Parts: sequence; C-alpha cells; structure tokens
Amino acid sequence: ELVRQGEALKRTEQMVDKMDQDLKTSQRHINSIKSVFGGLVNYFKPKTPEGKPEQNGTPEYNANNRLKEAMMSSKEQESKYQESHPNLRRLDNSGLLILVDSISSVQCDAYPKNQHLRAYHQKIDSNLDEMSSGLSRLKNLALGLQTEIQEQDDMLDRLTKKVETLDINIANTDKRVRQL
Repeated sequence: ELVRQGEALKRTEQMVDKMDQDLKTSQRHINSIKSVFGGLVNYFKPKTPEGKPEQNGTPEYNANNRLKEAMMSSKEQESKYQESHPNLRRLDNSGLLILVDSISSVQCDAYPKNQHLRAYHQKIDSNLDEMSSGLSRLKNLALGLQTEIQEQDDMLDRLTKKVETLDINIANTDKRVRQL
C-alpha cells in the first residue's frame, strides 16, 4: 500500500510540475498580450520545451531498497513458516520424521536425561526459534516501512512547497488576467 501511495505522490508531483510549466507559458502569453514591450521580452527569452516539464529535482520513484528486501525475505520466511506450522501444513508421516531428526541433531548434553522432559525442552527451543525468526521478520518489515514513510514524508513536504508556490502564482496570474 505504501508503494502504491508513493507512486501516486510521484504522479501528483509530476502533474504539479506540469501545471507550473503551463502557468509559466500562460504568463508569457499574458505579457505579450498586455504590451508590445512584454511581447518583445518574450521573443528574446529562451523558451522551455513544452513536451517535458522540468522535474525540479524529483527523481524517478522507486520504493526504498530496505522495504523491498524486507518484503522479499518476509515472503520467503512465510513459506517456511507455513511448512513448519502444525495448523498450516499437511499432516503426514514425513513431518514426524523431520521433527525426530531435528530433535536428534540438537546436542543432548544441553537437555535433561529424562526423555519426555528433553523432548519438551527441545519443543520449547524450536518454538522460541520460530518466534525469533518471526520477530526478526517483523522488525525488518517495520524498519523498511519506517524508511519508506520518511521518504514519502520528504516528498510530501516538497510537494506542499510546490503547491503553495503554484497557488500564489495562479492567484497572481488570475489577477493579471482580470486587469486585462
């Protein structure tokens, strides 16, 4: 959703730049209508290309890399999580074998000698590992979202300044047209 909003902000900023360019062209026409001298000044002023408005430092919009990486790693971890979660995976005997293999691969010295207690501790450890990877995933997503929000906040500040300037210029142009 943030990426979509960022793209919308970028399009809005481009439209404001185009409006500013059109307003400058309108002011040139008003100058040429208003007086002969204004027409002479416009004749010698360099023309800006009408095909492409100036961007005023607006780079091509791309979501930040941190958010993209977090989303991709989150999708990878999500599939692993769904495979290991008891309510999300298909029940078959191979899952039991994987659980037994993972339990036996853990060092036996760290767990009690009682087999039931050992299995319980190993189950707790595996649950804590899953929680840790889930929290890591959430942290990366949160950091990516934070970076994206900061970038869009900067874009909004820049857009606000442009719109305020454009509003003042439109009011001045309107006033000049009414005086004609």
